[in-house]
Amino acid sequence: MPPSDDLPELGFASLAVRAGQTRTPEGEHAEPIFATSSFVFASAAEAAARFSGATPGNIYSRFTNPTVRMFQDRLAALEGGESCIATSSGMAAILATCMALLKSGDHIVSANSIFGSTISLFTHYLSKFGIATSYVSLSDPAAWEAAIRPETRLFYLETPCNPLMELADIQALADLAHAHGILLVVDNCFCTPVLQRPFTLGADLVIHSATKYLDGQGRCVGGAVVGDRQRVGTDIYGFLRTAGPTMSPFNAWVFLKGLETLQLRMRAHSATALQLAQWLETQPAVERVYYPGLPSHPQHELAKRQQSGFGGIVSFELRGGRQAAWRLIDATQLISITANLGDAKTTITHPATTTHGRLTPQERERAGIGEGLIRISAGLEEAADLQADLERGLRQLA
Repeated sequence: MPPSDDLPELGFASLAVRAGQTRTPEGEHAEPIFATSSFVFASAAEAAARFSGATPGNIYSRFTNPTVRMFQDRLAALEGGESCIATSSGMAAILATCMALLKSGDHIVSANSIFGSTISLFTHYLSKFGIATSYVSLSDPAAWEAAIRPETRLFYLETPCNPLMELADIQALADLAHAHGILLVVDNCFCTPVLQRPFTLGADLVIHSATKYLDGQGRCVGGAVVGDRQRVGTDIYGFLRTAGPTMSPFNAWVFLKGLETLQLRMRAHSATALQLAQWLETQPAVERVYYPGLPSHPQHELAKRQQSGFGGIVSFELRGGRQAAWRLIDATQLISITANLGDAKTTITHPATTTHGRLTPQERERAGIGEGLIRISAGLEEAADLQADLERGLRQLA
């Protein structure tokens, strides 16, 4: 199979199945798992050339593995990036990006509505190395501009955000960032390249938690950074080679298989989520539904312009706070109570005590995470069955 650079004429679905694969002399049809820690060289001179970087090729599976490389090349092709580095988790991808591209004294402007562990990373750990972070409203470009300092090097955001499904205008923030020599990093986990292409809107780097939709069945943990050959292919690769937050060959193979069905799954997730969101809006116990596919969402028009679909995540606020939220969650029988998302199985969680539970009350309030908030990741079950399961919980509140 030729490299993805030689396949520009193929559509998304074809790239998702074909891009990145290099067959061995065995002539296998499916991608193999290279379960090896090291690789053999034909001579001492070849080993020296590989280690020095004078010639490309496999060296050691911490940073060069054929199965991992196939996943990297395929995801880069789907996102439209030049290079991809796979990591051991989504958080490892964010850490690798920051450690490779930032230094002591630098400054990050981040959306305040991001994953709780990312806030902890920025606030409690990067700060130890002299990297400061300011948090602003995701959807307010004026707030982003006001937060810029001379030492600002990076804008970081998730769009849509977790769990309130608020959107950022990627093009507007890209223009602002580039006018000040700042990099724009977009976490594209919720949409994947099926529904959103941040590079076409000006993003410099795209982050993924491959654990979520790229896998699609909750089997493995992994992450990825996609971007240009210098920042990703050289700088972030250099950090991975040294520090070792590495994706395993087995996990890379699972993610490769996940990419083959990504487009089909994202369309199905989106269709079910929209149906649930529309139904939840009619329920008396529900105070508000957060889903960009609803006309009631304040950024519905932006979602229609920026995305080709609305995604599989629906969040809603119940009247009655934590007690009501827990009662509904505990009454479900089909839906899985777990904080993971992007699975074929629908999941439900209470963000204030799970994904954002380590934040202070002030940080949760700043991020808009209320005690009555519930997040659902719509899976691939029948929508009617999911609705009936949630209705069971709503009856507990009547």
